[in-house]
Amino acid sequence: MIALKHDTIRPYGHTDTTKKEEVEHMFDNIAHRYDFLNHLLSAGIDHTWRKKAVNYIGEIHPKIIADLATGTGDFAMESARLNPTKIIGIDISDEMMHYGRIKTKNKKYDFIEFIKGDSEKLEFDDNYFDAMTVGFGVRNYQNLEQGLTEMKRILRTNGRLVILEVSIPKNTLMKFIFNIYFNYFCPFIGRLFSKDVRAYTYLNESVNAFPSGKNFTDILEKIGFRNVVWKPLTFGICAMYTCEK
Repeated sequence: MIALKHDTIRPYGHTDTTKKEEVEHMFDNIAHRYDFLNHLLSAGIDHTWRKKAVNYIGEIHPKIIADLATGTGDFAMESARLNPTKIIGIDISDEMMHYGRIKTKNKKYDFIEFIKGDSEKLEFDDNYFDAMTVGFGVRNYQNLEQGLTEMKRILRTNGRLVILEVSIPKNTLMKFIFNIYFNYFCPFIGRLFSKDVRAYTYLNESVNAFPSGKNFTDILEKIGFRNVVWKPLTFGICAMYTCEK
């Protein structure tokens, strides 16, 4: 598979580590402040995005759901309202999932399980999941196409995948505001509240390098997903990608 531009964007740019290792280290570093900063920087609208995404997979009444790049489990907990028998949150960062386990325990979501895993080599049988969610994680993959291929492998036939990702607005004014916000405000707030200075600078770099919109839907179709749809949310600052196997 051909390396994409975004594959070369890494949190720290060290020569002796992989992007995967750096992403794990970054999220371990910011896990204690992640929920606070995530909701602050998105003004809480990220909840609305996840709700729309879960409505999409809910149409097929999935019983076994995977939440990849689960982080602290917000997407997994949003999917809990579908009354599945099992939700498995998968992430490369143990520290992020530590906080997810605390939250799901407090809500008594015993059917949500967290497993450390490599998105490019998922240890599940073919056709295992009815539906899959990924929230703001695919741009962190070391090899995007390999990660998407693994998603397709473990998703059952006619199962649904929904991906949320930050995107750059097309509208000139919104794009200007977006660039100011992500270039200056996010790194400033990140430095105030997080011990990892690079994390929120990397956020902007990774968004700019990611093949969003039609470029991403083309990749999903190349992998073999069907009924691929791209829907911009909130003036285009977020994109929701939906598809089926």
